[in-house]
Amino acid sequence: MAYRGVITTVRPLLARLTRQEWSGGEHLPHSGGFIVAGNHISEIDPFMVAHFLVNHGWAPRFLAKSGLFDVPVVGTALRQLGQVPVYRGTRQASESLKDAAAAVRQGDCVVIMPEGTLTREPGLWPMRAKSGVGRLALMTGAPVIPIAQWGVQNLLAPYARRPTGLFSRHVMHVKAGPAVDLSDLAGRTDSAAATEATARIMKALTVLLAEIRGEEPPGEPFVWDGKTRP
Repeated sequence: MAYRGVITTVRPLLARLTRQEWSGGEHLPHSGGFIVAGNHISEIDPFMVAHFLVNHGWAPRFLAKSGLFDVPVVGTALRQLGQVPVYRGTRQASESLKDAAAAVRQGDCVVIMPEGTLTREPGLWPMRAKSGVGRLALMTGAPVIPIAQWGVQNLLAPYARRPTGLFSRHVMHVKAGPAVDLSDLAGRTDSAAATEATARIMKALTVLLAEIRGEEPPGEPFVWDGKTRP
């Protein structure tokens, strides 16, 4: 009920404030749980990815920073919408993946931004990601659908707190690709397999983004030191 309320309110607003250029919806499963891996360039990325998924018949569950669940109103909304808190850097971090895996197994669409934070790559290309998405994929054996999006940074720039050009109807490009082939890693749960799975997922995501942008991505993913900001 909470999700239907949000969709009724937010979807018409997004449709009026932005223009959509979407593709690849045919790659989304028609039934059964699956994982979506998306790039992260703006704080409002989840709205754009969710808009795409909802219009294709899926009410996504996002892995979100645990701190957001402590924010008045926002935290209550996230809980009612069934979103999954991520306790990064704590003993509870592994519980987040278990909760996400349980959601996938019960047939939900679970969205994860594998980089874990806004990209620090100067050209806004995906960075080298944490291995959580690979671990989740191997834990569940579920399809992993890469979804690249571009254009949201024109509405809310990275690290910005206020939108710009709110009524300019910027084009939001969202493109889904085919499930990433991880069949040769099936049954493995070791860290090397998780790292390899993550690398393949991020490669597929970067290729999709390059197609949207019509540009060549860097030869190797940017490695962030965890401290430096652009």
